[in-house]
Amino acid sequence: MNSRVRTALVIGGGIAGPVTAMALQQAGIEATVHEAHPAGAQDRTGGGLSLAPNGLDALDLIGLGSLVRPLGRPMTGIVLQDWAGRRLAEFGNPPGVPPMQFLWRAELYRALSQEAARRGIRTAYDRRLVGAVQGPDGVTAHFADGSSAEADVLIGADGIRSTVRTLIDPNAPDPRYAGLISFGARVHDPAVASTAGKMPMSFGKRAFFGYQVFEGHDAVWFANVPRREPTTLAEVRRTAPADWLRQLADQFAQDRTPATELIRATDPDELLLVGPMELMPTVPAWSGGRLVLVGDAAHAPSSSSGQGASLAIESGIQLARALRDLPYERAFAAYQGLRRPRVEKIIAATTRKNSAKAAGPVGRQLNALALRIFSRLVRPEKMAWMFEHRIDWSAPVTD
Repeated sequence: MNSRVRTALVIGGGIAGPVTAMALQQAGIEATVHEAHPAGAQDRTGGGLSLAPNGLDALDLIGLGSLVRPLGRPMTGIVLQDWAGRRLAEFGNPPGVPPMQFLWRAELYRALSQEAARRGIRTAYDRRLVGAVQGPDGVTAHFADGSSAEADVLIGADGIRSTVRTLIDPNAPDPRYAGLISFGARVHDPAVASTAGKMPMSFGKRAFFGYQVFEGHDAVWFANVPRREPTTLAEVRRTAPADWLRQLADQFAQDRTPATELIRATDPDELLLVGPMELMPTVPAWSGGRLVLVGDAAHAPSSSSGQGASLAIESGIQLARALRDLPYERAFAAYQGLRRPRVEKIIAATTRKNSAKAAGPVGRQLNALALRIFSRLVRPEKMAWMFEHRIDWSAPVTD
């Protein structure tokens, strides 16, 4: 039995999947991507996301940085406000660290998937994983359409509700409801002034609202609305987008921010029903046999971190390095050792933000006071470790 890896199945064709496949290709491993949705479905889904400098630097290692950077728009800082638009705190990257970049998810997905295809990486669509059988010489993936595929290892890049995670560990934790339902939208020609590269975020009287107005005549906004009772995305979708927009405008009617203007300027077809906001508890097992997790399937930080996509990119590249240099059992252990401390430190640093968003009126006032104090005590350079992380592709991975 030869445990050196020559082939891999990547389950999930979102952001982490193509990046991991291209990193594996650079490491000399043939990878195929298997995506549950039909071809073209992800070209039209998803709102915006942020890429941190560490994520972009990681993309440079596999020749993707120059492809992705032109898609981004600088986010030079986050300005926290109360319901009346009064500034509570402002946070930017530490001195000398480039700004975060905002990207439309669909544009990033198209760029990555097209580049993977150009590099000769095959993506099979309509392939929803239902099971996997491991043997001494490889693993066989079985899909809902009756098809199957074989390789040396199987990599789960299938997101927060990962099927691969449950195959590795049937008792793996499920996502935990964070007490919020979320919405977002792109607004064309908003009647609101540019925010000059900054993203204001407001603790409104009834809900949380964030937005950025770009110089190019469009804007993005997102809203987190507290809701005690857990709900599902299917339940959220039972209400028409136009009705949700009316309800959201009412949520922010008492706030002295541009929230209602941006919501009323939103085309219902552009409203993204994100649904319940969920947190992923610590995943005990990242691998089992020939199966391993990458990205949100293994570590899904709060969206408040701004690091979700960047951490997924880093993990895909570190996994490829490990599989390049070690037999898969040792590679998986080394990969987890490289990644778990970093991702869990970032998750711990940002998890508290969602509880502040879900607070009631009194809680929001207390949070506002705490933020004013916190902003005076925290120096940006203390967060440099998060952004300055670098991967040395050429360095060998050892046990």
